[in-house]
Amino acid sequence: MRTEILYRTYRKQLFSLAYRMLGSVMDAEDTVQEAFLAYDQLPDSSTIHNERAFLYKIVTNRCLDLLRSSAHKREQYVGPWLPEPLIDSGTRDGDPSGSYLQRESISTAYLLLLQQLNAVERAVFLLREIFHYSYDEIAEMIGKSSANCRQIFHRARKSIHFDPDSIPSISVAEEKVKDFVYSLLQGNTTKLLELVSENVVFYSDGGGKVKAAQVPVVGIDLVIKLHQNLLKMYEGKYTSDFLTVNGLPGIRIFISAEIQYIYSFAFHNNQIRTIYSVANPEKLRHL
Repeated sequence: MRTEILYRTYRKQLFSLAYRMLGSVMDAEDTVQEAFLAYDQLPDSSTIHNERAFLYKIVTNRCLDLLRSSAHKREQYVGPWLPEPLIDSGTRDGDPSGSYLQRESISTAYLLLLQQLNAVERAVFLLREIFHYSYDEIAEMIGKSSANCRQIFHRARKSIHFDPDSIPSISVAEEKVKDFVYSLLQGNTTKLLELVSENVVFYSDGGGKVKAAQVPVVGIDLVIKLHQNLLKMYEGKYTSDFLTVNGLPGIRIFISAEIQYIYSFAFHNNQIRTIYSVANPEKLRHL
């Protein structure tokens, strides 16, 4: 009964941490389940004075283990690696990261910034910046000194160059994404040149399992030409719809009802600066 109460209270918070750490929806869900299973199997849970911190500790360390064990697999990954898309992720009640969840620290761009940190840096940064734990609490969770955690946090923070002001409002972003799609369909190159940054970068994650660009495509001319060619190639074979991807407006494309591509976007100066496309079916199973 106690475990059920804790599950309802902390599940969403713990998922938020695990997903930011791992960039995987399915691994994050499994990690959270394991944390509650570990709590339920304690011989005497009354010895746990801070149940929230106990659960965060289990999730954090499980994430660290997963990141270490998957390091070699990541090095062998075919083409660009992108996080699994989180679809329609509304603000989560009771989640201390709620003010970030919709737009900043759950966006594809932000998750990729986190990937630049090593596993321990990522854990310390998130526990401090997003979940507001003290250095003493973080130290107890990851087995390092409080002073060391403070140093790790400040080093990590210097590495995260993120400007939240570069993200437009949801309504503006939605308008621009829709304009981008309609302009592509209509062949309106003039409008596309207004919507898309000259130095736009397109990342496509197929994981070597479906057709995708294995290197980033850079520059507005190449990105537009690529998508215009794809539209011609799959004319009459695709359907699309708009949806929320990692807290911002995105697109889902089905090709022959079998292969799907999930698009998300990053913005700068009210233009689309980066386009992300995930098509690796292993990363879309949760959908």
